[in-house]
Amino acid sequence: MLSPRYLSIVLAIVIAGVSTAFISFLPTTDLTTLFVCFISCLIFGSVLIYFALDYLVFKEVNQLYDRIKQIKKKNFSVIPRKQLIEKENPIELLKQELDSYVTTKEDEVKELKKAAKYRQEFLADVSHELKTPIFAAQGFVHTLLDNPEEELEIRTKFLEKAAKSLDGLDELVKDLLTVSQIETGAIKISKKPLDLRPVILEIFEQLEAKAKKKNISLKLTGKEGPLTVKADPQRIEQVLINLIDNGIKYGNPEGKVSVFVEERKKMFQIIVRDNGPGISSEHLPRLFERFYRVDKSRAKQSGGSGLGLSIVKHIVKAHGSQITVLSKIDKGTSFSFKLEKA
Repeated sequence: MLSPRYLSIVLAIVIAGVSTAFISFLPTTDLTTLFVCFISCLIFGSVLIYFALDYLVFKEVNQLYDRIKQIKKKNFSVIPRKQLIEKENPIELLKQELDSYVTTKEDEVKELKKAAKYRQEFLADVSHELKTPIFAAQGFVHTLLDNPEEELEIRTKFLEKAAKSLDGLDELVKDLLTVSQIETGAIKISKKPLDLRPVILEIFEQLEAKAKKKNISLKLTGKEGPLTVKADPQRIEQVLINLIDNGIKYGNPEGKVSVFVEERKKMFQIIVRDNGPGISSEHLPRLFERFYRVDKSRAKQSGGSGLGLSIVKHIVKAHGSQITVLSKIDKGTSFSFKLEKA
């Protein structure tokens, strides 16, 4: 590469020669004047052009050249020679960096738009879920206030309905708090040796009355003896209650809900399966989103906060595992996750 010093001298000589030639056409010009003009233009031109080239042009070019050498050095071991030759072109390098920068920014904008849309949907869902029990309880209470002489039996019935709506509101708020705490890390998972067999059997007893209303049988299948895993007892119990309760809630009458605990090398795989109506494939990717309901009208009749599967997903993830769902229409649904052996 030609240095700015030599380049400035060459340019100064050219400028001085042109200036001297121009002055030579004047009628009063002698050789001494021409010589002085040439030397003056050469000196001042060299200095000015040198500083202009050095600070305005070559400084930027050198920085770009250093940047190219760094990139070449960094990528030399992984980039084929043909690509490396192409990368020696500074314009091509700048183009690639700009393309990479634009792509990154486009991805960031997409993520921001996605987050904004999710936030809007979440706020709308929360508002809707909170509004329903509040309006119901409000209606019953105001009816009683407007009719203070109503019969005791009717007043008791209205108060029970208002209390049920408020209990549903309390459940929703607790579930929202649980999801928020798990996501922010406020709830720590404390893993301990836990035998799943008595936990599952106890859950069966808790949900037995609800299962009998639909003539649904509950069954545990696994190896004989303890089924010991490393898990947080309270949180894993919460997961199993949610999954088994969903199997009863959305399963067919006179059906069954089975819990399989299958032994692997270092893990136990837990599968909760029902033989209900199943879930169409279009709903499966969004099944663990907050407030997402496959059948809104049916879900409302069955109760629940709409946060159960979202809580399940976060708890299982906090245990270093992942919950999966398989379902076919009229064949039933199964949820599965793995826990480390104790």
